[in-house]
Amino acid sequence: MALACAEAANEKKARDILLMNLQGISLIADYFVICTGNNNIQVQAISDNIEEKLKEKGNPPLRREGYKDGRWVLMDFGSAIVHIFQEEERQYYNLERLWGDAEKIFYEEQK
Repeated sequence: MALACAEAANEKKARDILLMNLQGISLIADYFVICTGNNNIQVQAISDNIEEKLKEKGNPPLRREGYKDGRWVLMDFGSAIVHIFQEEERQYYNLERLWGDAEKIFYEEQK
């Protein structure tokens, strides 16, 4: 599921897509998917595409927060939680450091 979210984010040109393996570290989810959009319109477009692609696979989000402002959208898919940030918010909240024990997998587009 996390990889499907990353692929959908990549389709809308999200930057710095990172998957964090939280298995054995957190009960919140198995994976975080973190990515960056340039502005609120792109952040919303990334969120919309992820929701659409995952719904097609029978996995609609359980919850989505922050969509209206488009600065930090959080999408909860149960085993995967997606964080779509604008650059300033991503640097400020720095989830990569906060969850520093997690294995980090940098997404690279499959060609």
